[in-house]
Formats: sequence, structure tokens, C-alpha cells
Amino acid sequence: MTRRIKKVAIIGSGIMGSGIACHFANIGVDVLLLDIVPRELNAAEKAKGLTLEDKAVRNRLVNDALKASLKSKPSPIYHQKFANRITTGNLEDDIAKVADVDWIMEVVVERLDIKKIVFEKLEQHRTPGTLITSNTSGIPIHFMSEGRSEDFQKHFCGTHFFNPARYLKLFEIIPGPKTAPEVLDFLNGYGEQFLGKTSVVAKDTPAFIGNRIGIFSIMSLFHAVKELGLTIEEVDKLSGPVIGRPKSATFRTVDVVGLDTLVHVANGIKDNCLKDESLDLFTLPDFIDTMMKNNWLGSKTGQGFYKKEGKEIKSLDLNTLEYRAKKSAKFATLELTKTIDKVVDRFKVLVAGKDKAGEFYRKSFAALFAYVSNRIPEITDEIYKIDNAMKAGFGWEHGPFQIWDAIGVEAGIAMMKAEGQEPASWVADMLAAGNSSFYSVKEGATFCYDIPSKKQAKVPGQDSFIILDNIRKSNQVFKNSGVVIEDLGDGILNCEFQSKMNTIGGDVLAGLNKAVDLAEKDFQGLIIGNQAANFSVGANIGMIFMMAAEQEYDELNMAIKYFQDTMMRMRYSSIPTISAPHGMALGGGCELSMHADKVVAAAETYIGLVEFGVGVIPGGGGSKEMALRASDTFRKGDVELNILQEYFLTVAMAKVSTSAYEAFDMGVLQKGKDVIVVNKDRQIATAKAHAKLMAEAGYTQPVKRNDVKVLGKQALGMFMVGTDSMEASHYISEHDQKIANKLAYVMAGGDLSEPTLVTEQYLLDLEREAFLSLCTERKTLERIQHMLKTGKPLRN
Repeated sequence: MTRRIKKVAIIGSGIMGSGIACHFANIGVDVLLLDIVPRELNAAEKAKGLTLEDKAVRNRLVNDALKASLKSKPSPIYHQKFANRITTGNLEDDIAKVADVDWIMEVVVERLDIKKIVFEKLEQHRTPGTLITSNTSGIPIHFMSEGRSEDFQKHFCGTHFFNPARYLKLFEIIPGPKTAPEVLDFLNGYGEQFLGKTSVVAKDTPAFIGNRIGIFSIMSLFHAVKELGLTIEEVDKLSGPVIGRPKSATFRTVDVVGLDTLVHVANGIKDNCLKDESLDLFTLPDFIDTMMKNNWLGSKTGQGFYKKEGKEIKSLDLNTLEYRAKKSAKFATLELTKTIDKVVDRFKVLVAGKDKAGEFYRKSFAALFAYVSNRIPEITDEIYKIDNAMKAGFGWEHGPFQIWDAIGVEAGIAMMKAEGQEPASWVADMLAAGNSSFYSVKEGATFCYDIPSKKQAKVPGQDSFIILDNIRKSNQVFKNSGVVIEDLGDGILNCEFQSKMNTIGGDVLAGLNKAVDLAEKDFQGLIIGNQAANFSVGANIGMIFMMAAEQEYDELNMAIKYFQDTMMRMRYSSIPTISAPHGMALGGGCELSMHADKVVAAAETYIGLVEFGVGVIPGGGGSKEMALRASDTFRKGDVELNILQEYFLTVAMAKVSTSAYEAFDMGVLQKGKDVIVVNKDRQIATAKAHAKLMAEAGYTQPVKRNDVKVLGKQALGMFMVGTDSMEASHYISEHDQKIANKLAYVMAGGDLSEPTLVTEQYLLDLEREAFLSLCTERKTLERIQHMLKTGKPLRN
């Protein structure tokens, strides 16, 4: 039987329930979101004369919860119109509607007695064969299905989303005693392919995999902070981006999640994992007890480890338990890693540190390595599942066993023993069997040590992915300091940026041109894609600043033209070009995508032309392209000025999409041409499939455009009146007005006396001239310099 999910019912509309409902709506599924009926009227309902029988009252809790979720930031939904896919109701009037859904998911309060009552009610209306799952962070799954029918138990298991459901990729699947294998297989595949998650099947143990290891890691640091005499700022500095963890690191993460949530899970582990050799670490330190009593739970109560007073953020002194001004955190060991771009290459340096930072890393990694090795086979039988859970659920760039590999398995064991820790016996067996690492790469695939067979086995589920790290060396066709070009097979090349933050400078442009040359000569198609945190943050503004400051305007003009020519080369090559943006795709990264034949974007793509922030207009074809796209949108009877104004404002306001779906509204992505992939891991493989299809369908080299309709003085006058009134009203600065007027001149096609058809090159020349003239302005140089120093735009 082929199972398809067309409609789901989410029972419980709290933060988690509403978030999950929004994510199902994100992927096109109809959602029935149900919650309880209020027991009394609120003040507003009383004032309106409503009764407890009115539908608005009966659905108040669910409607208010969903409304709050849709207003929250970051947004749980890709596009606000997707909320139309969610229907709300209550558990008294609408529970019978669960008979028509394909999957029922319970997301009520974390109490077994309440969950069991909910399941009893649901079973009265559930159609046999319907999937039914509980989103729980730790209640044993086998308790929940007790007393339910055979069919219920066969189709029941735990499905643990991490909050926020849209952004965190971990999707834990926990089978019950009678869960059918085909149900597990379906959920595993559905989570990965449709929900865009990293699916991990876990054993039914307290806190499952992600929270068991994640909470241990946090609790370990809670105890180490006092032992090593560190401040919370120092721990956050040491446990953040330097080791590939989120910026929120440890204490800020706890503030965001809520101290009460962490304490609840930690207590659950302590009470239910009595054979855990590190059980003492789950005992709450005194400062946590005090914070709980004081209700200092983090963001939800206005103070936790950090507290905002006015504009100042203060930190909690763990010795005095009083808030004080934040202190900067510096360590000599961290200075040694500043020149090491790849996080994985830093670990050996960090654990060799001679200062307190080195001591911190040796102690924390030794404890972590010992703990994860001893959790096998308790929480899972597979090493890679622990790493996948930590990367997907806690945002770690590398899982514990990958970090251990980076340090060296034997070196890690020596470090552990020096810290009084012992790994599980299977690690020694692994070394004795001739395996010197947990992972290896062979034939373009990742292999992982398999404990029962004492051999490296291929990690399952890779066949639908192309992992560039695995093929970069073996399939390399060309390399310079800016790019690596890889042969993906089937006649398709991939051009992968390698610059810092994937900025686009001379070497990247040279690499792009080389990639087109190679593809046109010996291949069928070209993808521009990478698997770094961000696709590209734009042009190398440091290079632009240096040329402008030195007044090397001829060289700068040539550099801008080289950028423009490269973009046009991508558009007018004889092979299909596909851009695969994800994360930030800003400025030049956006322009590159707009000039590809097709964009295969990850759903989490934040794309836009942001050049106004550094005092210039898009100069790599972006300004031209927005004028061209406006022209292509003109239809008979349209008010063309209004259409052009929309495209103008997208650039002038430096709009950035909060998802790839929003980029369609901005005109940056094009409906009917560009596509979106929910699971970023599948993006390169999907892009390759599209490139291959386009090539095999008989791709024809496009003809250069000479039919772009520009509106001339008519549009230019309207834009200038608008910018003049905005400057006079102090909405924009004088320099903002100057930049906007330059953009207006380009997008209007100059001061032509009437609407005219022009070539793309005509608009590119106007664009380059405007960009160059702005680079001669002192205020533009101030903006670029400020961005280079602070990473933030300057309004001057």
C-alpha cells in the first residue's frame, strides 16, 4: 500500500503544536488544529455579550495560539498565505473530523495521564490504519499505548520535533512495543523527503537521543563553570561558533529555550536513568535551584543568565547571583584558531591549549566522549545516529564522534584517561580490529564503524544526496583559491565557492568563467552550489573599498564589468546553468542566481539585493535585471509605472526574503521556472536532476535581449519626486536619496523622452556608470568601511 499524507490533525495548539501545524502547512499539507474548549469567558467576550456556546469562544484558545504563532519571530511559516491551509477547531465539536485525516499527532502537555485521556477520545473517531503519534520530549512511548486497540498500537509511535519545528532539523521517531516496521520506514522517509528533516529512529529511553546527549552536555558545562572558575560569558565564548555551535552557545541557549524546560528534562533523566554512570551530573547545581525559585527562567520571564536593562544586557554572576555589566572573554588558545577557517581543523589546537580554555576543552570533550560511547547500545546501536541527532537538534556543526575523529581516536582516549574518564569497551575493540577512526569516506560515500561486525559500513540513506565533502578530492576537475569544480557525473559539473563567507571576488569570477568553459566543451550542464552555511554573502566589498579608496577607478570599472560579463556569460552559455542558493544569498549571490537558467533554492533561503546598505546600487547585473523583469511583467492595460515601482522598491529598500517562497513575491525567484527544495541535503542532487533534464530536452542557447521596455523620463520623474519627498520628511538621508536617484536612472533607462525598447547591455552600462560614480562618494566609502568593521549597515 502506498501511503500519502494529504491531511493531518494536530491535537494541542501550544507553541510546539502551532509550530508543527505551520510546518505541515509549509509543505502543502492541509492541517486540522484542535485544542480544548475554554471553561470561562474572558473580559472581552463578556463585554461583547458572548456565551460559552458561541463558536468564537469555543475556538478561542486554538485561534489565539495560532495567531500568536504566526506573529512570532522567526516566523514558523514560509509564507503567511500558507496559513490558509490550517483549519482550527476544538476537541468537543470537531474531534470527529479526525476520521478524515491521514495522520493524527498529539502535542498536548507533557503529562502521561492527560495524553492517555486524549488517546482514548481519539480512538473513538480514528479510522483504522491512520498514523497516530505523540510529540513528546521524553515520556516513555510504551506507557502511552497501553490499553489501546491492536490497530492503534500497530500504527502508533513517538515523533519528536525540536522547537522551532520549521528551523531545527531533528525528527526523532521512537517505536512502541507493537509499532509496525512499515510505519517506521514510512515516517523515516517522510520526515527526510517531505518535512526536510534529519530522521533518526531512537530507542524508547528517557529523553531519547538528542536531549539525552544535549542535556548531558549542558549539565556538564554547568558543573565545569564553577570548577574552573569561569564566567558565563567565558563559557559562551568557548562553546559557541569557535567549535561550530550556534551563536547562542550554552547559557544564551538555555535562556531562549527556558530554564524550566531544561530542568524538567534533566530531572526526568535523573529519575529514570538510575544505571547512568554520569547520573551525578544531572543533579542541579545550587545556582540553578536559586534561579528556579526566583523564576529567572530566561527570555520568557525577562531574565535568566542574561538580563536586559534598558539597552544594556547584563550577565548573572554565578558566585553572587547578582546581575553585572557584561565582561569580554579572551583566551590565548582561541587566538591561535583565528586563521583556521574550518571548524573541524580547530579541535586539535583547542585541546592542546595551555591556558584555561585548553583545560576547559580537555575536560568537556573527555566527559562528552566517555558519555556518548557509553550510551551505545542503550539509546541507539549506531554511532552516526548520535552525531546526526546533535547536528540536527542542537545545531552542532560536528557530532561528538566526528569531533573525536578530528582529535584522533587514540589521542581522545589518552585525553579522557588524563581527565579520569573511561570510554566504553567497544572503542578498544574497534582499535584492536584495525579501525583507526569512527568514519571514513570511500567511493564518494560516508562509512561509519559498525560495532557488531567490527567493520566500517556504509551509512544508509545517502543515495538521494550528493555530499560535496565526499567527492571533492576524487571528482575535482579544476581548483583555484576561490572555487572547486567537481564532476557530479552524467555530464553535470558543480562549481563550489571556497572563499570566506563565499564572497565573490576575482578568483571566484575566474572560477565561474572556467566552469562555463569546461561545461561548454565537455559537459552538458553546470550547477553553482555549495554546502556551506550560506550560499554567498555577496561581492568582496573589501576589494571594492581598496580600489575606491586608492581612486583606482579604471581598475574598479574593469572589475565591475568583469562581474557583469560573468553573469551574462552564465545566462547566455550554450549549456543550462542552475544556481542552488541556501541560507544567505545576498547582493552578488542574489545577482548570480537571477542570471542562471533556473534556481533550485532551499526553502530556508534568505535572498535579496542589499547593496544600498553599503552605499551603492546592485552592480553585477541586478539593477538591470529588475528593470528587465518589470518589463517582462508589463501586460496590455497595466499601469506600467506602478509595476516598475514595485521592482524599484525591492532594491531601494534592500528587501531580503525570510524564505525562498517570499522571494517569488519580490520578483527575485520566478514562478513556473524556479523550484524549491525543503530538505537542503537534497538540493545539489535535485539541481543535478534538473540540469540533466534540461540538457536532454534539447537546451538551446538563449538569444541576447534587445526588447527591454524602459519608461524614461516618465518613470524617472515619478521616482525623483518620491525620493525628494521622503528626504524632506526625514525618512531617508541625503545620501540615501542620491543612491535611490542613481537606481531610478538605471531602471528608468535614463532620461529618454518616451518609452523605448533597449538592450540588456545598454542597461548594464548605465548600471556600471552609476555604481562607479557612487564609489567616488565619501559617504559610500564610510558605509563600506563600517560594514567591513562591524558587519552592520551605516545610515549616514
